[in-house]
Amino acid sequence: MRVLRRVVFPILWLLVFSIIAAALVKMAFLDGLKDQGDALVPGGGIHIPVIEPARGTVTNTVDVSGSVQGDAAVPVRSTAAGKVVYFFVDKGAVVSAGDRLFQIRAEAVPDPVDATPGKDDDPIPAAPPAPIYTYSDVLAPASGTLNTLTVLLNQEVGVGDNAGTVDPGTFSITGSLTTTQQFRLLGKPATATGTVTNGPAPFTCPDVKLSNKQSGHEPDPGATGPGGAMGPGGQGEATGQVSCAVPAEVAVFPGLGATITLTAGESQNVLTLPVTAVKGSVQKGLVWIPASDGGTPPQEREVVLGLNDGEKVEIVSGLAEGEQVLQFVPGVDAEQPEGPMPGFGMIGG
Repeated sequence: MRVLRRVVFPILWLLVFSIIAAALVKMAFLDGLKDQGDALVPGGGIHIPVIEPARGTVTNTVDVSGSVQGDAAVPVRSTAAGKVVYFFVDKGAVVSAGDRLFQIRAEAVPDPVDATPGKDDDPIPAAPPAPIYTYSDVLAPASGTLNTLTVLLNQEVGVGDNAGTVDPGTFSITGSLTTTQQFRLLGKPATATGTVTNGPAPFTCPDVKLSNKQSGHEPDPGATGPGGAMGPGGQGEATGQVSCAVPAEVAVFPGLGATITLTAGESQNVLTLPVTAVKGSVQKGLVWIPASDGGTPPQEREVVLGLNDGEKVEIVSGLAEGEQVLQFVPGVDAEQPEGPMPGFGMIGG
C-alpha cells in the first residue's frame, strides 16, 4: 500500500498532466497553422426600410387646448358732436343692438338775413335768426348690459368720443396654435366642436377665428392632438391663436379648461404616405425613390400634397401607386418605437 501511494499514484498523475499539456500545445500552435480555406465573408447587411403609398382616408382634425374667456366689452362711441340732452336708459340696463342710449343736440348756424331798407334809405337791422337744432341718437353697438356710461347731461361731446361700454355677456373658447397646426388650418373651418373640462357635453362652437396674435394660454403638450406634438424647429411654440363662440344656452364661466376640435377637410380613398417619408407638410413635399441596383443614392422627387392628419399625408400627384419610397427622410432622426423596428434589421447569411 505504501508503494502504491508513493510510486504508482504520482506516476499516474504525471501521465494525466502530460496528456493535458500536449493537447493544449496542439490546439494553440498546430491547429492554428492549418489553412482555413476561403476567407470568411460577412453574413449580415443593412436593409434600408422602404414603403409604398397606400389608399386611405385622411381627416384633417386638429385639437387645440384652451380655456373659456369672457368676450370683451364693446365700446359705445358718440356719433355726433354737440351737447348731451337726454338719456334713454341708465347705466346697468340690459339693451339690444340698435337701442337708443342717449341723445345729442347740435346747434346749426343759420344763414344771415339781409337788412331791410327804411325811410331815407336807412337800413333797418334784421332780427337775429332763431337757433336751429339737430338731434342725434347714439345707439347700442351690441346686445348686453350697459356696463359703463361715462357722459353726463349737458356735456359737450365730439364725434368718436368714448361714451361707455356694453358687456355682451357671451363667452368664447380661446387657445394657442403651433406653427404645425397653423399650416394644417390654412383652409379655415366655419365651425368647430367645443369640449369643456368637467362641463357640458361637446357642443358646436361657431364663428371660428384664426389670428397670428398669441393668447395668454400656453398649449398643453398632451392635448394638442395629432400634428401638435412638440418638436424641433419651433413646432411646439405658440405662434397664433384660435377662438370660437360658446352658444348662449351652454353654461360656462371664465377660466374653465376647454378643447377646440377643428376639422378642416376630409379626403377618402386617396394615396397616402406616413409623414416620416415626406419632407414638407403643406402644398409641396419631397420623397426619395430608392435605386434599383442598391448602389446609387436615392433619387429625390417632388410631390404635391393634400390633407395632413399628423400621421399620414395625402399624395395628390408626383407618385404612382406601387412605387417605393424611403420610409424615413434622409438625414432626419426617426423616432425609435419600442421593440424591433419592422423592415429594418440584419439579414443573416
